[in-house]
Amino acid sequence: MNNNNELPAILGGNKTILEPFQRYNPIGKEELEAVTKVVESGVLSKFLGCWSPDFYGGEKVQEFERYCEEYFGVRHAITVNSWTSGLIAAVGAIGIEPGDEVIVSPWTMCASATAILHWNAIPVFADIEKETFNLDPESIEKNISPNTKAIMAVDIFGHSANMDAILKIAKKHNLKVISDTAQAPGAMYKGEFAGTLGHVGGYSLNYHKHIHTGEGGIIVTNDDDIAERLRLIRNHAEAVVPDIEISDLRNMIGYNFRLGEIESAIGIEQLKKLKDLVSGRQKAAERLSEGLRELAGLRIPLINPDCTHSYYVYPMILDTGLLGVPRETIISALAAEGVEGLVAGYANIHMLPMYQKKIAYGSNGFPWTSDICKREVSYEKGICPVAEELHDSSYLGFTMCLHELKDDDVDLMIKAFHKVWNYMSRLK
Repeated sequence: MNNNNELPAILGGNKTILEPFQRYNPIGKEELEAVTKVVESGVLSKFLGCWSPDFYGGEKVQEFERYCEEYFGVRHAITVNSWTSGLIAAVGAIGIEPGDEVIVSPWTMCASATAILHWNAIPVFADIEKETFNLDPESIEKNISPNTKAIMAVDIFGHSANMDAILKIAKKHNLKVISDTAQAPGAMYKGEFAGTLGHVGGYSLNYHKHIHTGEGGIIVTNDDDIAERLRLIRNHAEAVVPDIEISDLRNMIGYNFRLGEIESAIGIEQLKKLKDLVSGRQKAAERLSEGLRELAGLRIPLINPDCTHSYYVYPMILDTGLLGVPRETIISALAAEGVEGLVAGYANIHMLPMYQKKIAYGSNGFPWTSDICKREVSYEKGICPVAEELHDSSYLGFTMCLHELKDDDVDLMIKAFHKVWNYMSRLK
């Protein structure tokens, strides 16, 4: 007779993890005190959408931006009300024209590509590396056309893209590089912060990221011209260009992408914690990797030399051929043990209805069917075989940023995985 403590719960054994993991919450008394001071001041925002000393925001916005500049070692940091807003502003600020092509990963949140469409430019999806899940430089090179004007390199899950190779390609073809580092604040690439190596980059402050203000984003750049254009797009550009004598009117269509004083006050306190928060997640991931390393048919995260991983997600790959069990069955068995936050597959943006049907603005296929689109761009299944296979059958992610993981929690996860693996033949 099998011992119920050893038998997986899906086969009638006892559940390994009896209580849900504690929800991740980096907000503490420091943020509460900072917010209280702002509320008591009565100034919750100080932005004006016309030319004035307050065009660039209030005291806390300015303080947060200067702190970000110092922390990340960049000339300019521009806060926005979401990272989606930051991506839209970044694509506009680098001078993208209607019909221009921007190469982007299919393995990311949809906003990465939608920000390109926003300016009537054309997303072109290159495939990803199976090792890091980031853009594959060889696939980037294959997808460059005479219409390509930029590369959006997404630092997915907490690991930087191969920036040396990407910047080399960009220099060769005279392209701009946007680093979408929403999921990787605090990750390092050859001693520099991920997100700071391209022409423009930045981070998300959404509630389930490493640090957050509820919603928000930070754009970073070392280019003075791009920085000023970012600030203009953030805050009703068209209204102020006459006052500051802007002659280059490209993409001077402004928005209200402004971050408030409360969010900025929270952001200052959150950024102070970033190093420790990332370090804590790295220690939990290292413990998890050590415990799962020997499991056959499971590939734990790979980290390139000279890089660090900040583990927004703990990404794994299943060899379902070797295991002889479908991914969905394995996830069900782990979930029965109480393992929360497992995700089968991730994203294949090119397979969304918007791209499959090429319907975005209106109902007639704009911009793809218009004169501004200079060639037929394919979004058919098969253009990104690595990303597609991972999504369809082999990728398994654990959403680390949802949980406050203690050593005991990690050890229980390891125990749950081993229980399932020990009885894998029974799951077939």
